[in-house]
Parts: sequence; structure tokens; C-alpha cells
Amino acid sequence: MRALGILALSLISSVFAADYMPIAGGALRTALPTDGETVQVAAFKLRSRPVNNQDYLIFLKNTPQWQRGKITPLFASSGYLASWQSATDYSPNHAHAPVTQISWFAANAYCASEQAQLPTWYQWEFVATADAQRKDARNDPLWRAKILKWYAEPAAMPLAASTQQAANIYGVYDMHQLIWEWVEDFNGLFVTSDSRNQGDQKLLETCGAASLSLGDKENYAILMRIALLAALNGQDTVNTLGFRCAKPMQ
Repeated sequence: MRALGILALSLISSVFAADYMPIAGGALRTALPTDGETVQVAAFKLRSRPVNNQDYLIFLKNTPQWQRGKITPLFASSGYLASWQSATDYSPNHAHAPVTQISWFAANAYCASEQAQLPTWYQWEFVATADAQRKDARNDPLWRAKILKWYAEPAAMPLAASTQQAANIYGVYDMHQLIWEWVEDFNGLFVTSDSRNQGDQKLLETCGAASLSLGDKENYAILMRIALLAALNGQDTVNTLGFRCAKPMQ
């Protein structure tokens, strides 16, 4: 019977296999400059939509050590999946809504199950600059205002299902206006007041005065993401913080 259950889960996983969209990469005028205003982002693939509750439930049934109540406190705070009815029941959340209240460690484990990893900040930022028609919409004040409006409104819980808004030019959904997202190198998002003070690790430290060293200072939507991620620990969970995964281009 157990074998049949695993087979069924595998079939479900196959049916709902995530789409990874090819991203050609290129030069990115980043909000986190290191050596110069731009960084070069290599080609990669990005999950077209955030991991949702249904995806994550399949993962939990295959890897029960990540279920609420079984996960070690080293890997997740007490808020881990706190909105779920039980360890294997995501109600009252929508099946196709992004899974949130996930720690960085759990997000990493999930991505590994898809032979992937969390996107780096630069990979995420590269795709997040696009809208449905343009690879870089950041100079459009209407685009910025639309995104900032989401930040100004209280989050509606349970979250809406993903893919309800148009995909961006890469075919990727919900980079904005639905959730915050973990990135692989979240703990390196620090900015010093002097960008020359990066040392060998090129760490960027974020604080009020230090924000003056950030690039693209008018792009508050991106800067707010950096501020949130820089304030987190890997075990932390947030009601509107989810994730998606990335793969190398092969």
C-alpha cells in the first residue's frame, strides 16, 4: 500500500512538474553594486511560478522530516507553516497559492528535491526588472508605483493563487505583488556606508546611512526587498515570504 502511495505521489509530481523558464542572462544594473554599476548574470533557468502549497505538500509527504512538528528548530522557527491546519493539511490556504512561512533551510531542501537551488540575489533581481513587454521596466514610474502599491497594502490572508497576473517577458509569474522571496545568498545582502569597504568577501551591509551606497536608489520596491532579507536569519519565517527555485542553463 505504501508503495502505491509513493507511486501516486510521484505521478502527481510528474503531472504538476514545475516549468523552468530559460533566462539568457546579461548585464544587470543592480541595486547592490560591487565593482561598478553593473554585474554580469550568466544564463540560467528560473521556476515560472513560486512553489505553492500543493507542491510543498507533496514534498512533505516524500520527506516527512520537514513536516511541522518534526523539523528541527535549527532549521525553522515556531512560525513554520503555522497557518496550515495540520502538518499535512494546508487548509485554509489555497492549493495554488504560494507556500509561505517557510525557512531558508526548508526552501533550500525543497529546491534540492527539484534538482535546483534558490536563485541568487542577482538572478532574482535580473528577472524582477521585467514587465510583460520589457526586460527592464524600472525607469517607468507607473510600473514602480504599481509595485509600491502592493507594499502599502496589508497582506490579505490566505494568499491568492499565483499566476493571476500576466507573466513577465520571460514567462515568469509573480515576481512582484504577491509575496517576498528567499534568495540563496540572502545573508550576504549587506551594504556598507562606503562601498569600497567590501574586503575579500565583498559583503554589503545595509543600514540607514549605508543605503546611500546602493544603486538605483529610486527603486524603493527593490530596496525594501533587500532590507527585509538582510534582517532575516535562515530559521525565520514570515507570513508572506515564499520562494521559487533556479537551475543552471544546460
